[in-house]
Amino acid sequence: MTTPINCEKAMENLQKNPYFEKYAERIAALQKTSPEEFLKKLEEQSKSQESPVKKGLTSVDTRQFSSVLNPKENLQSNVSIEDKKLDTIFKTELVKDKDASEIQVIWEEYHKDKDVICATIPLQLYENMRLRTKDNPTFLFPLPRAQGFEFIMCQTFGHSVHFTPLLAYQVHKENAPECLTMTHYTELADKDIVLMRGDYDKNVLDGQEAQCLANQFQMYYNGKDAEKLNLLNSFTISPQSFNHMDLIAQLEKITLI
Repeated sequence: MTTPINCEKAMENLQKNPYFEKYAERIAALQKTSPEEFLKKLEEQSKSQESPVKKGLTSVDTRQFSSVLNPKENLQSNVSIEDKKLDTIFKTELVKDKDASEIQVIWEEYHKDKDVICATIPLQLYENMRLRTKDNPTFLFPLPRAQGFEFIMCQTFGHSVHFTPLLAYQVHKENAPECLTMTHYTELADKDIVLMRGDYDKNVLDGQEAQCLANQFQMYYNGKDAEKLNLLNSFTISPQSFNHMDLIAQLEKITLI
């Protein structure tokens, strides 16, 4: 059982997280609707050991990754029942006679005034990425913030990728709200392309931040960068040797936004 003192201490530690205020209302809701579950999560928090604060992370440290270092056993990347269909958002008959470059222009024009991100991905590239999502269905990405970096976890399911703030996942687990969902539409595979649309929560991300996450996802899962591929595999296969600071070092090498 969690003692009142431990609960209070764990709650204080949670509130010290620089992103606590952003998710405070959702955390409070969990306290009201499922107090036993909330106490259980606080107990897990109180058992974690202190570690030195890393450069640029304020109160973020490696303790925060304990809940996601091992992918969910029930996560299945080949499930298609949840996959959305392209014709629910886009009139595919209008592009059946178009080539890939023409479709790309139409797809981008269609989304330019919407609060979403989009992309046209070569089919072979997407198939390579999808193979890696089956072996590595869960991963983390650092997102530059004014306070340093906020870590966002991703999970793949079918042809979609779901992004959740790590702090929110620690509190809500599988019920954590998503901040970005990227859906890949394969209906135009005969034209050697896959269309991607990313819907994001404007209360958590802006368009540039959503694009930053999408860019990082492609860079890690396309397999073209040996260092990133090693980090991806290390996270899944040998989490004990995984160092989250290496993700930040990779991000600092490039300009994404």
